[in-house]
Amino acid sequence: MLVLSQVLTDIARAIVDNPDSVKVTESTDSDGNVLLVLNVAPEDVGMVIGRRGKIARAIRTVVKAAANSAGKKATVEIR
Repeated sequence: MLVLSQVLTDIARAIVDNPDSVKVTESTDSDGNVLLVLNVAPEDVGMVIGRRGKIARAIRTVVKAAANSAGKKATVEIR
């Protein structure tokens, strides 16, 4: 079974300068929708978001595709 939080963690650790500061919190609501909250070091937030949000959009697309293959809906929030 694919673990969405692990997918997001692996992507984020590959992007940031401080991979040890990456933390992903996963919660599920009553409808089965998954909320993933990505926390990174303050100096790495810009790297995760990217110019005009391109990297953040790409991360969300990959996580949604992984969730879709698992039959779930996922939302990614970056902090």
